[in-house]
Amino acid sequence: MEHKIKKVSLIMTTYNCHDQFLISIESALDQDYPDIELVIVDGGSTDGTADLIREYADKISKDREKYGNFTCKWISEPDKGIYDGMNKGIGMSSGDIIAVFNDEFTCRDAVSNYVHILEDGNYDAVHSDLVYADGDVWKRYWHMPNGNLHLGWMPAHPTLYIRREVYDRYGLYKTEYRSSSDYEFMIRILADGRLKLGYIPKVLIKMFYGGTSSAGLKGYARNTREAYLSLVNNKVAFPITIIVLRIIRTLHQYRVADKMQKELEHYN
Repeated sequence: MEHKIKKVSLIMTTYNCHDQFLISIESALDQDYPDIELVIVDGGSTDGTADLIREYADKISKDREKYGNFTCKWISEPDKGIYDGMNKGIGMSSGDIIAVFNDEFTCRDAVSNYVHILEDGNYDAVHSDLVYADGDVWKRYWHMPNGNLHLGWMPAHPTLYIRREVYDRYGLYKTEYRSSSDYEFMIRILADGRLKLGYIPKVLIKMFYGGTSSAGLKGYARNTREAYLSLVNNKVAFPITIIVLRIIRTLHQYRVADKMQKELEHYN
């Protein structure tokens, strides 16, 4: 089915993460989709990240032969955290489809995959599988075909490609959540059952292992507490049961990744 090409805005939030940002932007610029807008929101980095962003933005604007598929907007200023940065980026963006991207794509046609399924299925949003990785070592494998919120199911936020109208309808990320605003947002858009969600059974994102949602036991405890409040505040029934099932699913993701990694090492 032929569709008019839709602009995709990739929201990239950074703060003192020079090396990871370099990997992410090179991965983004390798995508084959014909209309990608990079929106980079830096929280006032002091490690050279802002200089690197400026360098890439300048190259993208000047070398149209090489970077003709891409445009770039960016700011570097203090913010109130990653979710504030996401909200700023969405406000700066002009794409028909919006995704938060701070990691790596696993293939050159990842964005094309997302848009193709989104358009062909006339979905409001689409998601895929994801792996958390420390270098080449898989730590967690997020495999979540469409399911039931009450059974602890939830799409992986870094794989979520959303039509702009969804943000217009449901609002942006709530910055009072320090580590689970993405979870609260997904609960908010999925809880009423109106969102038409597509799924791609492929690992299209490799996520850097670490960050606010996987920063040790203390970080996980805060994440779980905020997830519980997200369910309560959105009036989702049986929040404690959902949290327990969510924890079980998370532990299973680690076990599956460990098994897959050992099998890979065995055959290599």
